[in-house]
Amino acid sequence: QVQLVESGGGLVQPGESLRLSCAASGLIFSSNTMAWYRQAPGKQRELVASITSGGVAKYADSVKGRFTISKDNARNKAYLQMNSLKPEDTAVYYCNLDQMVVLRQQSYWGQGTQVTVSS
Repeated sequence: QVQLVESGGGLVQPGESLRLSCAASGLIFSSNTMAWYRQAPGKQRELVASITSGGVAKYADSVKGRFTISKDNARNKAYLQMNSLKPEDTAVYYCNLDQMVVLRQQSYWGQGTQVTVSS
């Protein structure tokens, strides 16, 4: 089993920054992809950014140039640096880890951390 714990959310003003952290523990294989999703009230959960063990990162168009995802493979941690935050970034942010387990894709989720951008 894999456990994910997010931290770093909070209330900030537009234009400010936040850094989210995700700590993964349990049976984690060296080849995995970690990602950040978010879900705003009344909206579907959406992918914000993902990063492979090899460091290949992808971003949603809405956050390109403002958010940066990074990964510490040795410590099984992922980070999301969020700059120039906008009110529309307000959401619960979830950490996700995907890996192959006995030839089957397994996906794990954290409990989420609230990010609120408001003046």
